[in-house]
Amino acid sequence: MSSKVAGGAVAEPSFDGRKLFTFLCMVFGMFMAILDIQIVSASLPEIQAGLGASRDDIAWVQTAYLIAEVIMIPLSGYLSRMLSTRWMFAISAAGFTLMSMMCATATTINEMIVWRALQGFIGGGMIPTVFASAYIIFPREKFSVVSPMIGLVATLAPTIGPTLGGYLTEFGSWHWLFLINVVPGILVTIAAVTLIDFDEPDWSLIDHFDWVGFASMAIFLGSLEFVLEEGAGDDWFQSEEILLFTVVSATAAMIFFWRAFTAREPVVDLRAFSDKNFTMGCIFSFTMGIGLYGLTYLYPVYLSSVRGYNSLQIGETMFVSGAAMFLTAPIAGRLMSLLDPRVMMGIGFAGFGIGTWMVTGLTHDWDFWELFVPQILRGCSLMICMVPINNIALGMLPPSMIKNASGLFNLTRNLGGAVGLAVIGTVLTNRQDFHYARLSESLNWSRPVVNETLNMMTGAYSSLGDLADKAGLKALSGIVTREAFVMSFADVFYLLTWLFFALLFALFFVERPKAMGGGGGGH
Repeated sequence: MSSKVAGGAVAEPSFDGRKLFTFLCMVFGMFMAILDIQIVSASLPEIQAGLGASRDDIAWVQTAYLIAEVIMIPLSGYLSRMLSTRWMFAISAAGFTLMSMMCATATTINEMIVWRALQGFIGGGMIPTVFASAYIIFPREKFSVVSPMIGLVATLAPTIGPTLGGYLTEFGSWHWLFLINVVPGILVTIAAVTLIDFDEPDWSLIDHFDWVGFASMAIFLGSLEFVLEEGAGDDWFQSEEILLFTVVSATAAMIFFWRAFTAREPVVDLRAFSDKNFTMGCIFSFTMGIGLYGLTYLYPVYLSSVRGYNSLQIGETMFVSGAAMFLTAPIAGRLMSLLDPRVMMGIGFAGFGIGTWMVTGLTHDWDFWELFVPQILRGCSLMICMVPINNIALGMLPPSMIKNASGLFNLTRNLGGAVGLAVIGTVLTNRQDFHYARLSESLNWSRPVVNETLNMMTGAYSSLGDLADKAGLKALSGIVTREAFVMSFADVFYLLTWLFFALLFALFFVERPKAMGGGGGGH
């Protein structure tokens, strides 16, 4: 018999089978929601062709989902308290499933963007709800088993998203990117309605809902996400649109924080940041978001642009990280009961830094095996980091704070990914221009090697007659462009290396977790 969450409840000595099964169903729902962030990334050209969309418009298939999801994630804590975990999760799962089906039936790019935004907004509620449930319904001594589950899903889903998307599109059609959610989504919804009974709704929160706070939060986070997504491509503040949305975001942020500290029931309770370990956990989560989403972006761009890989080949190469995460999850759980979590995080940060440092020697002919060890280090380090980070941030809070705190914690990971991608895109562009200028300067015609290379390339195009000289020069310029591009990748990996090694010093600000803490049935 499943026990209700009640204040002062005694921690359960062992797993309740029903609770565990229910939680696994919820974890699968979260997996679908996170997976859908990246599942379309390798198949955007096919969706573009199928919908007759422009190159600028097709990017919104991903951007609309991200913006909508980032608005729902911090709001989910309030809604979960108001509706209860059962109805919050059931509505999220059902809405996500319905919107997935609508995405598959879209015939225009405008329809697709609307359905994707609704899919991200409604489905985004599943992610923090699962994190919160893990630390409310299970006792502390079971965190070493539960934490790897949610850590694995949070890191594995975006990593394998492009791989799965590539296979579905290659062997079916882009419609299957969304149809694959329908049957599992229905089953998860049924499980949520029939099995979840962790808490009761607080309908009084409807009367005190802060609409001003909600609107300002939506405008603040939505505009911020738009600026981060589009800024690098529009040369940041050289674009009037980016400048406008930056001002809008900053203004809405001031209103949101004012309401957060003055409203009777703020839509987002920021009190969790008074806990030092929660704050440090959010900082670590933000940084891990940079590593998680940044590398999921960098490797495919290199493999497609430099190596000429198709989506299937990219997926097979990237699968190494996913396999490493999966195999490391039980090890990370076991280490939780043996090591100080700060030591685990230190090992993870160091492993991540070593992995990115190894790629600073990147050249244009790196292939699967050159990237093999760095990807293993990335996968293993992510799992070793994420499990203790989750516990440091959420596992020590009183259960009454966990629902709101979970939304904030998950928001930091998504914002870290958005900021990371924006910075990475900007650095790649600027450093490529820098390296291209430096390499061009070295193409001095008085140097024998330059003339030999040009003569060899011109000879390769001798069949073109008078156009051979131009073709040779164009080929030489292409080599310079390629090398500048590869060198800019190496610069980004240098930055990531320093970032993760810097986190080792931040560990000194983390307090050793107390023997007892939240979880296991508090309310």
